Amino acid sequence: MSGRDARDRAPRVKNRAAAAVQITAEQLLREAQERQEPAIQAPRQRVQDLEELSEFQGRKRTEFEGRIRYSRDSIRAWIKYAQWEASQNEFDRSRSIYERALDVDPRSVELWLKYTDMELKARNINHARNLFDRAVTLLPRVDALWYKYVYLEELLLNVPGARQIFERWMQWEPNDKAWQSYIKLEERYNELDRASAIYERWIGCRPIPKNWVTWAKFEEERAQPDKAREVFQTALEFFGDEEEQVEKAQAVFAAFARMETRLKEFERARVIYKFALARLPRSKSASLYSAYTKFEKQHGDRAGVELTVLGKRRIQYEEELAYDGTNYDAWFSLARLEEDAYRADKEDGEDVEPTRVREVYERAVANVPPALEKRYWRRYIYLWLQYAAFEEIDTKDYDRARDVYKAAVKLVPHKTFTFAKLWLAYAYFEIRRLDVTAARKVLGAGIGMCPKPKLFTGYIELEMRLREFDRVRTLYEKFLTYDPSLSSAWIQWTQVESAVEDFERVRAIFELAVQQALDMPEIVWKAYIDFEAGEGEREKTRNLYERLLERTSHVKVYVSYALMEVSVLGGGEDEDGNEIEGEAGDPELARAVFARGYKDLRERAEKEDRALLLEAWKSFEQQHGTEEELAKVEEMMPTTRKRWRKADDGSGALEEYWDLIFPDDERDANPTSFKFFQAAQAWAAQRQGDGEDGGLSYDLPSDSDEDEDEADEADEKGDEGEAEAMDQDE
Repeated sequence: MSGRDARDRAPRVKNRAAAAVQITAEQLLREAQERQEPAIQAPRQRVQDLEELSEFQGRKRTEFEGRIRYSRDSIRAWIKYAQWEASQNEFDRSRSIYERALDVDPRSVELWLKYTDMELKARNINHARNLFDRAVTLLPRVDALWYKYVYLEELLLNVPGARQIFERWMQWEPNDKAWQSYIKLEERYNELDRASAIYERWIGCRPIPKNWVTWAKFEEERAQPDKAREVFQTALEFFGDEEEQVEKAQAVFAAFARMETRLKEFERARVIYKFALARLPRSKSASLYSAYTKFEKQHGDRAGVELTVLGKRRIQYEEELAYDGTNYDAWFSLARLEEDAYRADKEDGEDVEPTRVREVYERAVANVPPALEKRYWRRYIYLWLQYAAFEEIDTKDYDRARDVYKAAVKLVPHKTFTFAKLWLAYAYFEIRRLDVTAARKVLGAGIGMCPKPKLFTGYIELEMRLREFDRVRTLYEKFLTYDPSLSSAWIQWTQVESAVEDFERVRAIFELAVQQALDMPEIVWKAYIDFEAGEGEREKTRNLYERLLERTSHVKVYVSYALMEVSVLGGGEDEDGNEIEGEAGDPELARAVFARGYKDLRERAEKEDRALLLEAWKSFEQQHGTEEELAKVEEMMPTTRKRWRKADDGSGALEEYWDLIFPDDERDANPTSFKFFQAAQAWAAQRQGDGEDGGLSYDLPSDSDEDEDEADEADEKGDEGEAEAMDQDE
C-alpha cells in the first residue's frame, strides 16, 4: 500500500455543489450519436460493358462456390447463391443450384419455399406447380407447403385444382385447421353441401365435442335447424349415456340447449339440461348447472328457478364437505336447504318422501368428531337435535325421532363429558308424547350416568311444572349431596319451600347451607337475612347478623345491620285485605351498630372501609338523626393529605400518594398538634364566615387552582427578571 503511486488515486472533489449548467442523460446520448464516426461502406462498383459484367459474375460465382464447398451443409449459403443467380436473370443456373441444394437436404422446408418463390417471381407457374407437387409428395406433413400450393391454385382461379389438392391433403388426416381451411374454401364459393360433407368426413376423423358443436353451428347458420338437431343427436348417440361419457360431452349438451333456446324451443332446452344433469354428479357439472340456472332465470317459472338455485347451492355445499367432512356448519346449511325444499314441495301439494333430508342427516352424523374433547362435539350434537326435531315436527314419525335420541345418547361418551341439552330435549320429547314416566326415566338415567348441575336444574324445573313438590325435594337432596357447595342450589330450594309456605323447612335448609363450604357464601347469608327480615323476625335477623359478624367483619355487613335496625320489618296485608303495620326500628340501636363497626374497622386499620362506613353513617344521620349527631359524625370524617413513600419496585425512589387522615387517629397520636390544627381550622372557618380569605384546608386542590398557582409563580419570576435587568442597565 505504501508503494502505490499517488497519481493513481481518484481525484478528490473539493466542491460538491451542483454545477451551474446541468447536463441530462438525453443530451449525453444525443451528443454521442452526433459525434459518432460514419460506418465504413464498401465502394460501389459500376459495370461499364459486358466484359466487366462477365468478370464480375465469374468472380462472384467463384466466391459462392468456394463458400458452399467450405460449408456444404449450410442451406443459407445455397439459398444466397441461388437468389443471386436469379437476380442476374440466370434462372437456369438458379434452378441448378436449388437442385444441387435439394440433393444435399431434400427435407429442408425453407429451401422448397425459396425455390417456389423464385419460380413464382419469375412467373414460371408450371415450374412452381411441379415444385409444389414434388414438395407435398416428399413432405406431406408440412402444412405450410399445402397452404402455399392451395393458395397458388385459388389465386389462379383454379378452384377444381385447389379442391383436388385439398382432397390429396385430407387423405393424410391433418389437424383441425386444415379441415377448417377446406370448409372455408367451399363456403367462399357457396358450396355449402360440399362443406357439410367435409364436416362429416372431419367428424369421422376427429370426433371430439368441439368439432360436433362447430358442425351443428354451421348447419344452424345456413338455416338448417333439423340438420343441426340431427348432428347433435348423432353426437349424443356417439358419446353414450354413461357418467364418464356424459361428462365428456357436456359441451355438446350445453350447445344443443343453447341452440334450442335461440330457436324458442324452451321445453326442448329444459329437457336437454335435465337429461344431462340427471346423469352427472353434482361435483362434475358446475358449468352445466350454471348455464341451466341462467336459462331458468330467463325463460323458466318460479318453481324452476328455485329448483335450479337449489341444485347450485347443493353443489357448493357438497364441494365444501368433500374438502372437510367435519365442517358441521356446511352440514347445517345443507340440511336446512333440503328441509326447506321438502317443506316447499309439501306446501305445493306434492306427495314427497323425506328421503333426501334423512340421507343428509345420516351422512352428517356419521362424521363423528375425531377427539374426545367437548369443544369438538358442541356443534356435532346439534345435528342430532335438529335431526330429531325434523322427524318429530315435519314428518310426524315419532318412533324414528325416539330412535334418533337413543342413538345420540348412546354415541356420546358420558364418562368423559355429557350434554344436558340432549337429555332434556329427549325428556321433553317424551313429555310431548304424554309419557311422563319415560321422561323421568331418561332424566334419571342421565343423572345416574353423569350428574351435572344443569341436568338437575332441568329435571327440577320439569317436576315444578308438574307440581310434584315431593319429587322436587328429593331431587334437591340428591343435587346438594352431589355438590353441597352450590349456593344457588340452596337458595333455589328455599325459594321452592317459601312458595309452599313451609317456613320451618326454609330455616332448616338455610341452617344446613351456612354450615357448608360454599362457593359464594355471601349470597346465602343475604338470602337468609332477607327471608327473616321479610317475615318480620327482627330478633332472628339480629342473631343472623351477629353470627355473620363472627365470620366476617366486612363494612357492608355493618352498614346492612345498622339499616336493618332502623327499618320497618313485617307488615303487609291480611286475608281480608287490611294493612298490617310493621315493627318500627330503633335509630339508637342502628347508631350503636355504626359505632361498633367504626371501632372494629379502626382496630384493624381499614381506612377505606372506615370512610365508607362514615359516609353511610352520615346519610343515616341526615335522615334519622339530629343536627348534633350529624355534626358529631362530620367531625369524624377524614381528610386527604399528600404524602411520600418508597416505591415498591425496590429502586429506593419516593412516590407520591394521598392518605386518609382521621381526626381521632391524629388526636391519639399527637394530642398537642391536634389541638393546634383544630384551633387553626376554627380560625380559618371564622375568617371565611367574615368574608376574608385564608385558612387551612386538607382537601384535594382542583386542577384550576394548581394552574392559577403555576401562573402566579411564573408572573413573580417574570417580575424578578425585569427588576434584575433594570438594575444591570443602571
